[in-house]
Amino acid sequence: MSAPLLQVEDLRLHYRTQGGIMRALDGVSFQLERGEALVVLGESGCGKTSLGRALLRLLPRNVAAYSGAVRVEGRDVMALDDEAFRRDIRWSRVAIVMQAAMNALNPVVRVGEQVAEPLMVHQGLARAPALAAAAEALVQVGVSADFMQRYPFELSGGMRQRVVLAMALITRPDLVILDEPTSALDLLTQASIMNTLRRIKRETGTGFVLITHDVGTSSEIADHVAVMYAGQIVEFSPARDFFRAPVHPYGQALLASVPRLHDREPPRTLEGTPPPLIDPPAGCRFAPRCVHRFEQCADMPPEVPLADGRRSRCWLAEGVS
Repeated sequence: MSAPLLQVEDLRLHYRTQGGIMRALDGVSFQLERGEALVVLGESGCGKTSLGRALLRLLPRNVAAYSGAVRVEGRDVMALDDEAFRRDIRWSRVAIVMQAAMNALNPVVRVGEQVAEPLMVHQGLARAPALAAAAEALVQVGVSADFMQRYPFELSGGMRQRVVLAMALITRPDLVILDEPTSALDLLTQASIMNTLRRIKRETGTGFVLITHDVGTSSEIADHVAVMYAGQIVEFSPARDFFRAPVHPYGQALLASVPRLHDREPPRTLEGTPPPLIDPPAGCRFAPRCVHRFEQCADMPPEVPLADGRRSRCWLAEGVS
């Protein structure tokens, strides 16, 4: 039996700040099979973007702690030095689509050159064949090869998002991390981008980790859902189970906030704000906002394994495990 495409165990990423140590990731664990899509849901500031950066070792200088296990098809990539990681993993096996496509693109370099660059840098391909491959990659994501000679500012937001997706896919990685790929786009463009991702997943077998706060859009591609809150995964479920009946109170609140066409009840807002990651609560981090809190929530709940591979970090889950 082959190893999972991605295994993450007890991943921790802490930042050193003027206010103290910020625990962006505090013991994150999950795994993903080849060709599957994991959607990571949560409010802003819960650690989703830090998770994507930690997987690709794109770390700022103020890192105070970075530990845990990350395996790509069984290979322990945390044991690699920076040069070996850059050569063997980053962009070759695992690529990323950053937030804000305009900021990820060089405004004074033509689109074709930027899409071709990963092939030249990471695989040593000559310029001419790299540009030919870039034209094919653009067509794959729904952009005409005629756009090769354009600059990023000449493209719409949706087109720029497709360009950075082409940059991530051009080396044919096994896994692509997508950080808010549909933010700031209109609904029709969001739907078009998600349809493109779903088609690529089906045709190429590429795995995706989709980082988002958009519950509705993410349901179109998800095989599994990881719900993050204050640096931890509080629920991990198959998508079909999560979107039907979340088990963690935070997952329930997220789903209840989404308007549905045939629901008689209006969407419900979640009161309060996430705790600061510099000094999170000692017990359950969601307890101050949870309508089900009780005395035991003063202690940190364990991750409780449930049926069908589901997990929930909640004391209430012990009664249904």
